[in-house]
Amino acid sequence: MQFKNPFIDNLSKVMADAFGAAHSAKNEAENVFKTWLDGWLADRDFVTREEFEALKLSVEELRNKSKPSDKKKRKSLKS
Repeated sequence: MQFKNPFIDNLSKVMADAFGAAHSAKNEAENVFKTWLDGWLADRDFVTREEFEALKLSVEELRNKSKPSDKKKRKSLKS
């Protein structure tokens, strides 16, 4: 036969509520920090990955176009 101790029963309920409140506080702190970080990053002039890749491709194309003209310049300098 099991005895129900009201003190132990109440203590377990309080602890369960405390853990639930701590978990909710953790989630709220994470959300606040994420919101702050998103706002901070939005204020900076960072480029997106798509913008970076497009610019990188453009630079590579310009380099490839300028390579043949560099060879022509070198030949004309040697003459």
